[in-house]
Amino acid sequence: MLLKNKAVVIYGAAGAIGSASAHAMAREGARLFLTGRRRGPVETLARDILAAGGTAEAAELDALDAEAVQAHLQSVVDRAGRLDVSFNAVGLRDATTIGVPFTELGVDEFLRPIVGYATSWFTTARAAGRHMIPSKAGVIMTVTALPARRGTPLNGGYGPAQAAKEALTRDLSFAFAPHGIRVVGLRPHGLPETRTMRAVFDVKSSTTGMTWEQFTGYLAGTTHPRRVMALAEVAEMAAFLASDRASGLTGTTVNLTLGSLDD
Repeated sequence: MLLKNKAVVIYGAAGAIGSASAHAMAREGARLFLTGRRRGPVETLARDILAAGGTAEAAELDALDAEAVQAHLQSVVDRAGRLDVSFNAVGLRDATTIGVPFTELGVDEFLRPIVGYATSWFTTARAAGRHMIPSKAGVIMTVTALPARRGTPLNGGYGPAQAAKEALTRDLSFAFAPHGIRVVGLRPHGLPETRTMRAVFDVKSSTTGMTWEQFTGYLAGTTHPRRVMALAEVAEMAAFLASDRASGLTGTTVNLTLGSLDD
């Protein structure tokens, strides 16, 4: 098992990537501490993992609240005796800015995702670093998306927000790597299985005129193998990145766009 007995905290655990990654990490032996802004979905996920033979606990937590994040991590360390992995899979939904041309977008609306995503990533990574530095080991992870590196239409501040997260990933690694801590990210693209992608389509469809089938076909057509990325593929990579098998990776965001973005 890649993550046997490792204490793993997942923020945004009830989201599509967070929950799929939780199941993948549980299968690899991780002891999971799942968090989300609403207790119900996180508790349901924890019960599913327990029923499958895994180990998981659930907590209601706002990943933008620095004091709450720190207090929760302290409780994790108190119970587990360690913190091995911190995975920020938080998604911030704001349908009011998606589909709006820049010429009609307010400054506050443009900045909202940038501030939100950067704050959440910095807050959770900083808290994890404080606990990991004394033990000189650990992995701090997050998720971004293709708009971090390529221009996309009608996404408001979402692209700059993801670019900010990737820049912070590099800076955090530079700061934490001398203490034995790896900082990495995953960059998937176009996951039709997720509610978020469907929501984005619903907002943009009135402007683009595409049907759902045309939209998913467009996403597949941008990749080298002419298919979309599967959620399970992202989850398995998350489990791998969290493991010691990925010890050579830090300060980088793994490209999971299936060639949509050429490195």
